[in-house]
Amino acid sequence: PDRRLKDSYGEMAAPKDGNAAMDRSVLDAQVRASVNQKLEESGEKERLKELLRKKLIERGWRDELKEYCKEVIKSKGLEQISVEDLVSEITPRGRATIPDDIKAELLERIRKFLSTN
Repeated sequence: PDRRLKDSYGEMAAPKDGNAAMDRSVLDAQVRASVNQKLEESGEKERLKELLRKKLIERGWRDELKEYCKEVIKSKGLEQISVEDLVSEITPRGRATIPDDIKAELLERIRKFLSTN
């Protein structure tokens, strides 16, 4: 039987039972994997990583994150914190403090790459 329902405009629509969200997340994962594969195979991923590293160093982001690491280690105690704990502690801050214009530039470069490949 057809599980679709008519919406308020008389159009057929799938029931909102969560499958659409799951389908979307599967599709998103497939697209990400495909894009990642293209970037890796072409060498563009390494070029983008190097660009990101260079720009973050120029902006002082790396030094700021290094100082934050020292603060976390000092507050928790060197013997009390593992590398994994430190990484999980600093990762959200690191991601949140990447300047928006750098993110935008990388995204634009990825879009340009995908449009030509």
